[in-house]
Amino acid sequence: MLQLKKILLHPLFPLSGLLLFACWPNSPFTILAFVGFMPLLWHEANNTNRAKFFFILFLNMLVWNVATTWWIWNASPGGAVGAILANSVLMCFPWMLFNFTKKKLGNAIGYLSLILYWISWEYLHHNWELSWPWLTLGNVFATHPNWVRWYAATGTTGGSVWVLLLNILLFYAVFPERKIRVAFLCIGIIVLPFFISVSLAFFEKKIIQNLGANIVVVQPNVEAYTEKFSTDPAILIDRMIKLSDKEIDAETRLVIWPETAIPTQVWEDEISRDNYYKLVFDFCKKYPQILLVTGIDSYKKLGEENPGRFSVRQLQSGGYYEAFNTAMAIDSSANFTLYHKSKLVPGVESLPSWLGFLGKWFDEFGGTSGSLGRSDSPVVFSLANNPYKPAPIICYESIYGNYVTEYVRRGANVITIITNDGWWGNTPGYKQHMSYARLRAIETGLWVARSANTGISCFISPEGRVIAAQPWATAAAIKMQIPAIQRQTFYVRHGDWLSRIVWPMAALILLAAATSKWWKRNLQ
Repeated sequence: MLQLKKILLHPLFPLSGLLLFACWPNSPFTILAFVGFMPLLWHEANNTNRAKFFFILFLNMLVWNVATTWWIWNASPGGAVGAILANSVLMCFPWMLFNFTKKKLGNAIGYLSLILYWISWEYLHHNWELSWPWLTLGNVFATHPNWVRWYAATGTTGGSVWVLLLNILLFYAVFPERKIRVAFLCIGIIVLPFFISVSLAFFEKKIIQNLGANIVVVQPNVEAYTEKFSTDPAILIDRMIKLSDKEIDAETRLVIWPETAIPTQVWEDEISRDNYYKLVFDFCKKYPQILLVTGIDSYKKLGEENPGRFSVRQLQSGGYYEAFNTAMAIDSSANFTLYHKSKLVPGVESLPSWLGFLGKWFDEFGGTSGSLGRSDSPVVFSLANNPYKPAPIICYESIYGNYVTEYVRRGANVITIITNDGWWGNTPGYKQHMSYARLRAIETGLWVARSANTGISCFISPEGRVIAAQPWATAAAIKMQIPAIQRQTFYVRHGDWLSRIVWPMAALILLAAATSKWWKRNLQ
């Protein structure tokens, strides 16, 4: 037993990284999240050499990142290397600040600071140019929505606090003098959130409209790397139309096609005249009661003067333009509304402006040499006399809980996620992505209709229950009566309020730690 402990806690054995990988969706071992950080806490408590602790820390974070997100390589080798290395380094910052604070201010404030620093780091990682919040700790419960119904109040930030708090308390429980007291506290902290989740089901009130209307979701199953670019777009559009025709009936009010479903590049001022889009407009005219939401690949001319944005590109003719990953809503009158994806994938769809010098390198590895353009704010699609007001969430945007709430505050009553997870291949990536959508349903209290090019297309109830999930690499269309729910959860009304409380506290504690020597010297 002693020999096993030496192996598991050896500096070169990344036990925390392996435990965090083992608990991540779609693993059945989610409960391991509550002990995943304990080996790192042990190393921190038993290592006085800061450089050695950083090495151990980075090794564990690297293993966690590689093991859970290696599949990014299929979409962009450069993006994968950049995301994994950068995220692994960035994850070390809150831990090193915790190590510094604990030495300066003692154990009690030190362990508290770990929670505050980590939550502050997650908040930053959701809101800066190099954003990659795939491994936000609260995401770990994506396959167990019944555990976290209280995300309707806290969002995933509450789950991150839950994970960190229990890791610290369970680590503390190994000390004999505190074992019984802390053990009871741990049991309470585990049980209370479960109790809240169950209780919420009895107290929720919804205002429900249009019980008769239905939504059709299409999964065309277009191979992302070859078929999409080598096949006549008219053939691929016809495939989606035929799949839609099979399910549309007199009660259908909303049809959803996936991200970049219309596989042709188009200038936005020429959409109405484009021959391929005429096929789509004619389809919508057949069904005057529907609103079609689809992904497109659009471009916008900006004229002869450069507006100075990092996303601006130059034509050979000398003019300027921007490229977009776009969601488009079309009605039977051929009227359309556009929304440009705002949360872009670093290294694949965007680079921070301060990393612009790396653009050519990323381009060679399948990324982007600049950045796509983006909308300044969320857009909610709507059509007169149509009960549905969809929030057009494009792919990667669905992992941003706080951002999704902005659509609901603007009037959205159903979450529509359009994505092309085929870029990642048949890997854990597309399964994790779908699971995260279950958390968005809980946070907003709304139904989710998810259209994925190759899978998983499905409907998700406000409780996070997945319905009619379509398997990978299967062409299909599904239909379901979905109520338009007029409500705003606490999380929708207040956004990521917990992080906004935490980061000023973290800043104050860090300031206190940094100036502790000065205070001690001047107070003596």
